[in-house]
Amino acid sequence: MSNLTVAILAPPDYARDLGKKGTASDITFYNLKKGDATVTFIEPTRYPEKLSSLFYAVSLSDRIILVVDEINAAFGECVLMLQCAGKSAGWLILKNYISPDQIAPLIKGTVLEHYEILEEDMVGIREKMLEISVKQTAHQKPHDGAGKGVVPVDAHFNVKGVGVVVLGSVAQGSIKKHDALRVLPTGKTAQIRSIQKHDDDAESAVTGDRVGLALKNIESEDLDRGFVLTTDPAVQHAGTITGKAQLVKYWPAPLKEGMVLYAGHWMQFLPTRLEKAVVDGDWRMPTLTLTMEKDLVYVPGARVVLHYLEGGKLRVVGSMIIQ
Repeated sequence: MSNLTVAILAPPDYARDLGKKGTASDITFYNLKKGDATVTFIEPTRYPEKLSSLFYAVSLSDRIILVVDEINAAFGECVLMLQCAGKSAGWLILKNYISPDQIAPLIKGTVLEHYEILEEDMVGIREKMLEISVKQTAHQKPHDGAGKGVVPVDAHFNVKGVGVVVLGSVAQGSIKKHDALRVLPTGKTAQIRSIQKHDDDAESAVTGDRVGLALKNIESEDLDRGFVLTTDPAVQHAGTITGKAQLVKYWPAPLKEGMVLYAGHWMQFLPTRLEKAVVDGDWRMPTLTLTMEKDLVYVPGARVVLHYLEGGKLRVVGSMIIQ
């Protein structure tokens, strides 16, 4: 069984008719299950107030459903976020008589150019997502990523009689009961006592699964949102990262050394300082060196979405591939 995770970028509570409401913070989860097929829908609850809310929902998702009821700044911001996050699989639901021809020039050259138009039929959407989940499971290679699981922490708390519980999604690879996990960026190690998926006990979890992990050998106060639990030796953490960036086409000027940018990766959204910007030709494709007070956890070659605070509001700047 494999879980499909879908970001719902739409008016508030749009997903309430798609699944059963789960945990809610700046992002809200809705869970759908039919037989062995499971789907997790995520809404960016605090967006557009908090751009990080949009980033988290997009970052966690395999597929996207973008509801377009108005062509406005929020629509444009969603297009930029999806482009920078590289989310190429998704659908558009058009409302208020907005036609495909109206938005075609606005999404040309972006990942959304290949999104399908989806009818606003909640029953049909649920069935379609469940069908994709089933097909995804059928094509899954059970040993791919074995022993190389990565789980970014979304939430953590103590449960009486159980101990420390972590909520998160398997970003890549697989984990299994009794695995010893590195807790990054700390130097601690925790062991999986038990795994739950959609409130059912499980022996293992794979890429895309939404999990609740009961852990031992660690305390809740040792954890924080954005920390990463992993069995993959390739996962690193560092206070300085370098990589090739691609700025959005609407960004007006070259990035300057000393600027404060916000780097989004997995469930991390960290302030960074631009230490060095090297331009070789196109200024929209600089090589950047960023430093931060807290270590970023990543795998070399990972994509980071960059943001900039301007006039009290965060804006999407571009993306960077970590060397």
